[in-house]
Amino acid sequence: MSAMKRLLCVLLYALATPGESSMDPIDQLTEGRLHRSDIAKQASQDAEKAAELRRQGHNEVGHTAESAFLRDHRLRKKKRKGLLRRNQKDLGSVLFPGVSPEVYQPDEEVQMFTDVVNSKKTQVPYEFYDLPGCPAPKMTESGRKRQRKNLGARLQGFELKPAPYTMKVKEDVRCTTLCQHNIKIKELKWLRKLIERQYRIHMTLDSLPVLMRSKQLNYAVRGYPIGFLAPRNYTGLEEDEFYLYNHLAFTITFNSVENSDDGVHITGFDVHPISIDHKIPESGLTPASELDTCSNREGAEAVINDPAKYLKLKAQPGKAELPVIYSYDVKWEETNLLWADRWDVYLIGTPDDDIHSFAIINSLMIVLFLTGAIATIMMRTLRKDIAGYNDMHSVEGAQEETGWKLVHGDVFRPPTTSPMIFSILIGTGMQIGSALFFTMLCSMIGLINPMHKGQTLTAILVLYVLCGSVAGYVSARVYKFCDAKAWKRNMLLTAAGLPGVLVGIFMVLNVFLHIAGAATAVGFFMILAIFALWVCVSTPLVFVGAFLGFRAKKVEVPANVNKVNRKIPRSPWYSSPPVSFLLGGILPFGSVCIELFFIMSALWLHQIYYMMGFLLVVILILAATCAEVSVVMTYLQLCAEDHRWWWKSYFNCASAGFYLFLYSLWFLSKRLELVGVLPVVVYITYMWMISLLFSLFCGAIGVLCSFWFCRQIYGALKVD
Repeated sequence: MSAMKRLLCVLLYALATPGESSMDPIDQLTEGRLHRSDIAKQASQDAEKAAELRRQGHNEVGHTAESAFLRDHRLRKKKRKGLLRRNQKDLGSVLFPGVSPEVYQPDEEVQMFTDVVNSKKTQVPYEFYDLPGCPAPKMTESGRKRQRKNLGARLQGFELKPAPYTMKVKEDVRCTTLCQHNIKIKELKWLRKLIERQYRIHMTLDSLPVLMRSKQLNYAVRGYPIGFLAPRNYTGLEEDEFYLYNHLAFTITFNSVENSDDGVHITGFDVHPISIDHKIPESGLTPASELDTCSNREGAEAVINDPAKYLKLKAQPGKAELPVIYSYDVKWEETNLLWADRWDVYLIGTPDDDIHSFAIINSLMIVLFLTGAIATIMMRTLRKDIAGYNDMHSVEGAQEETGWKLVHGDVFRPPTTSPMIFSILIGTGMQIGSALFFTMLCSMIGLINPMHKGQTLTAILVLYVLCGSVAGYVSARVYKFCDAKAWKRNMLLTAAGLPGVLVGIFMVLNVFLHIAGAATAVGFFMILAIFALWVCVSTPLVFVGAFLGFRAKKVEVPANVNKVNRKIPRSPWYSSPPVSFLLGGILPFGSVCIELFFIMSALWLHQIYYMMGFLLVVILILAATCAEVSVVMTYLQLCAEDHRWWWKSYFNCASAGFYLFLYSLWFLSKRLELVGVLPVVVYITYMWMISLLFSLFCGAIGVLCSFWFCRQIYGALKVD
């Protein structure tokens, strides 16, 4: 009793002193967590504050505290991380998990890098130093460490090179001339063509892409244009005039680091391009030359865009060259923006995560409804059929068998039409699916960062190569079931089939890219590296998988195969090709079409895509949809006494790739504004490759699921 009294005293004392907080970490966590009502109230207050700031004229792309609040409010859903309890995070931890900021000291030289020069109107990018301008400086030691040196970046044309602009931390640079370059007539025509096709120059500083902001129009866009085309009603001339941006005004924002001696974090990298016709001295530009339009003296006027001083992209009459002086200035500004929030402005205008969530929930509900309907129909129908057939089997003089039971002696007859190609397609499709699954898994656990496109492409290629054993094993098992004997040819074609087709198409396209001088044109040594990766890694792994597949036992089936093929009656229209192919591919494509829009926008419109968790769910939904469609179409075909289901089950799901290609043509006509023949050819070629890979994956899932379904239903029958 004394122990009970002591416990009651402790409880009464705890209740009598509510002002003191518990030292238990669990209690502290519970106390610090907001109620749902408090969260809703806070969200309502934030929404009212954001609306009031917009009414006052504040923008979302500026460096002020009000702009930062508006960005945070706009991107609040993107900053949530977690599956069940989504905690509020910053975009730095979402986009670059585990990356720590780099601290720069005053007067430390910061290396700026040039990236690709690309356009949304053409898929033919160029390198920065392909443009007429100043030569490249020497690479610093720190810059060499930051340079991208991976296979994926080289294939995409992303090769960082040092920019010709010199800057030091917290040291403003007034207007400084870089060099004088005499642009030839041929180069002038090329620059006009690039300006007309809206090419933009991209640079990076501390891994931040250069950004153009307009506080008046409330927009921010990556990169800056080479020049601009002024219409006749603006210039008053008889024709449109091209102008060149030859001066860059950089603004670098930074945040002071706490507990550090003058250390800073770079939080912004902006550029304001200016077109100005610098007056060239008669003796030419020298390091000691001083220009009236570009002076670094104290109190000199800043360089601005003045229509009276625009630099026309046109040579003087009677001259074969246009002399141009390139210049720049740098301004450092301190802001209160945290390093973790510096990516907020880059995601302004991108779709909310709720769109992805609603799309996935919609597809998932369709799949679940389809699963329930199929399960109900199949369980009732098959159970009734199996019970009836087994009863008929046990009674003498039973009626003649009808329906899918009638073809039990032919349903497991191996495909007689090209069993070699059939087995290779199934094995290659499973290799693609395995590589895709492991890629998504590595992205989920943080081994792959989709923000680094070059590293992601490298990881996809490496994982595809390492999954070669899957292709060899599945292809060998299917080929062995077909009672085929040319196993050596099967191994070789499985290893060389898809890579040979894709590399052959890529080599032809690469020739035209080399002729056009595109940055994505792959050099000879890079082709050798890809060839070595295929010969030294992929092919041996395919051989190992094929060896294990041929050593394994032949897949057992529950019914013997008759010696004579059964005559196939006329099938209903819905289970006969090509109608069955077109019907079967609609649902698999429909389950991914919404997410596909965001993926293609990232591929061809240079948008940011980083939601690998959503993509993994979409892939699983796609696999489930292919399995269900294949099972239903195979069941309907067997009920029509058509036992030739192998190739049909493949194309019933593989036709989703046909819809994907049609969708890419719609995307080309409605969303892209490609100019020229080569950009259209590049787009169609790559989308055809992607559609082919999509078809192979869906078709392999369809065949294997149909085979499993046939083994299950015929294994439940009593067959002589």
